[in-house]
Amino acid sequence: MSTPHNEANLGDIAKTVITPGDPLRAKYIAENFLEDYKLVNSVRGMYAYTGKYQEKEVTVMASGMGMPSMGIYCYELYKFYDVENIIRIGSCGSYKPELKLFDIILAENTFSESNFALTLNNEDCHIVSSSSELNKIIEETAHETNKNICIGNTVCTDCFDVYMTDVNQFLARVPENFNPVSAEMEAFALFYVAKMLNKKAACLMSVVDSKYIKDVATSEERQTGLNNMIKLALDASLKL
Repeated sequence: MSTPHNEANLGDIAKTVITPGDPLRAKYIAENFLEDYKLVNSVRGMYAYTGKYQEKEVTVMASGMGMPSMGIYCYELYKFYDVENIIRIGSCGSYKPELKLFDIILAENTFSESNFALTLNNEDCHIVSSSSELNKIIEETAHETNKNICIGNTVCTDCFDVYMTDVNQFLARVPENFNPVSAEMEAFALFYVAKMLNKKAACLMSVVDSKYIKDVATSEERQTGLNNMIKLALDASLKL
């Protein structure tokens, strides 16, 4: 079995999938954290690897950047490969001064101005939640492994917020009392598809830029400096 975007056979993909955006990050995770892993998809260079993490089977598959790309891959994983849990791990921009580079955020709810839900499912929906069950497991795992995480809401944008002509005008359109702690570009599609298909989804993010921080993480730092988040997602997958 395969889809237009995934050459893996049924059974090649584990029930729990960790999804970084970057294919090279998926490769990095497989090579540095998994045992007995194999490449199960390389269509369009969107690598997927299935292997063992502490004897537990897990798949790491890239999602690409943005909601359309994430929407395709998570839909196919849930719908055609019987995946039950997807934990997105990615980078984000911070909207809180207390958050520093590579601090970890766990998303509760995400807001998007996108018509992703309307186009996919004829629903005018702009706020969607992560799986409370997955979030509880991740939160407990963070506590057990002495990792500090910030739990809060995020905005999911159609463009890189750093390139917005006026980010404050965008933030003024965010619903009152939503209070986003960060911005990223994939979580809304993941959470909405999970909700639509009655699956579970969570999103972990590491801060790589901020309106309060002059430093911006380089591409190399983004790939190798996110190990705490990667380890947290994998440790949480052991309980699924």
